[in-house]
Amino acid sequence: MARYKDYSYEQQKLLPVRYSEQILPATFEYTLHHTIDDLDLSVFDARYHNDETGASAYDPRVLLKIILFAYSRGVLSSRRIEQLARENVVMMALSADTQPHWTTISEFVSSSNEQIVQLFQQVLLVCDSMGLLGKELFAIDGVKLPGNASKEWSGRFADLRKKQKKLEQAIRLMLARHRERDATETDSVTFEREDEALTRLRTNVQRIKEFLATREKNLNAKGTERQSNVTDPESAKMKTSHGVIQGYTAIAAVDGKHQVIVHALAHGEGQEHGLLQPSIEGLRENLDVLDAGETLTQAALTADAGYASEDNMKYVFEQGIDAYIADTQFRKRDPRFKSAERHKQRAREDHGTPRLFRPADFTYDEQNRTCICPAGKYLYKNGAHVTIRGLTGMKFTAPKSACAACGLRAQCLRHPETTKVRQVVFFSGRTQSGGEKFTTKMKRKIDSTVGKLIYQRRLATVEPVLPTCDPPSASIASRCVARRRSTPSGCSTAWCTTSARSSATGRPWRAADKGSETNKTEKPKPRHRGHENSNKKSHVLCHTSAKGFFYSLVIRHVRQVRASAVKRGKEGYDA
Repeated sequence: MARYKDYSYEQQKLLPVRYSEQILPATFEYTLHHTIDDLDLSVFDARYHNDETGASAYDPRVLLKIILFAYSRGVLSSRRIEQLARENVVMMALSADTQPHWTTISEFVSSSNEQIVQLFQQVLLVCDSMGLLGKELFAIDGVKLPGNASKEWSGRFADLRKKQKKLEQAIRLMLARHRERDATETDSVTFEREDEALTRLRTNVQRIKEFLATREKNLNAKGTERQSNVTDPESAKMKTSHGVIQGYTAIAAVDGKHQVIVHALAHGEGQEHGLLQPSIEGLRENLDVLDAGETLTQAALTADAGYASEDNMKYVFEQGIDAYIADTQFRKRDPRFKSAERHKQRAREDHGTPRLFRPADFTYDEQNRTCICPAGKYLYKNGAHVTIRGLTGMKFTAPKSACAACGLRAQCLRHPETTKVRQVVFFSGRTQSGGEKFTTKMKRKIDSTVGKLIYQRRLATVEPVLPTCDPPSASIASRCVARRRSTPSGCSTAWCTTSARSSATGRPWRAADKGSETNKTEKPKPRHRGHENSNKKSHVLCHTSAKGFFYSLVIRHVRQVRASAVKRGKEGYDA
């Protein structure tokens, strides 16, 4: 008969743990621990008024360490951070086993608006002291991040009032039906469900009433009202490649030497072209902290076509900034992309998307001022001197009788189901008034040999950075998995891939649907990128807010400090 070793689950064993020895050298937590200890965190002292009375507060250093370490592992929920502080040895060591409650963690993050900015600037000083900032090239770009709010609660004030009336009407109908059933039915379960539904409707009506009474209309730069969100008024409704989301546009200015983010902020704006000037001003303020305020006029600055506008071009030229901002036609003017249209046409054929007719496909007789569409129909002239973006031309419009029953509508109109007729403009030249525009000057500058050489560095400078500031969240977990690689400088970066498969080790954690972090076998259902769980409350640490975005940037800078220190063998940051 086989014999086995004896064992008992009733036995006891004491495991002595020295927390200082659990933070191992040459690790991220080691660098984080020593970097936070070296920072001046007196800016947090004003938050507390317990000098003589009141309970003792948790040290901000402890809270920062566990929050930043949890964020670096993809953990965003304050409840989950509290759990890790009780169960994870590294988290216990970073917090000295103080075990702060999740409400303390949530309140610390949500109320540290001003302090986190100063913390970010202090980490920049550490990076500058270690020679990580080149201050010769800055690249600006943005990424759209989903917020912790539903699109269904967005709308203009008139739309929200209509929503309020519909909810009130639904309440009246439910009450009337409830009275009718009182006389005939006795099922208590049905009554309880209806009471719960009525309570939810009344709560929603009260939310809308309070929002309309306490908030002002959300106006854009032109004074036109934009949609406001009842749950998160600072967020905005914006289009992305994954559909429409309710969130933020996070803008970052990155130094070209080691990809250190010098300035960043999350804006409740759907378009990026209005965010270039505030981004440059924020970059200038952070450079002033580094005693390098004049660097901005000496270094090169690059941005993609999303920031191309006449106002932005005028701003950079008047400020004396050596900027290189592309426009939407930049690649078409570049001989290196001459054959790009061939590949686009092949992609359209693979996806079944036809190429739309362009003005060159129309037959235009400049002398007789006539125009014939590809279907052989005449268009009538309804503008002899049309001015668009400084260009003057002649506009033709197709008659409804010709467009309505045309078999080429899908190739002629971008939205054939809503657009009635096609219009086309043939430009003859530029208007004489106003002189040369700043956009034209920028085109000439960026089309030069030097301009192309400088602008091509933008892609390798800023594009790899932004995905590292977007750890996987519950809203995009069904199709986004963070993976890691090592850069030549030793820094650890991450990027997102369209995959439903989790990493084998579970690091960084994938926050799957319905709160599960271990479901790796079930194929997730397709979800809209902007969908959010309506039960989420303020205790969920949403990384898409301005504060959460800054926290993720601090994490990245600490990683860069560690990589540089390990490479140099600096004492205090490595073995």
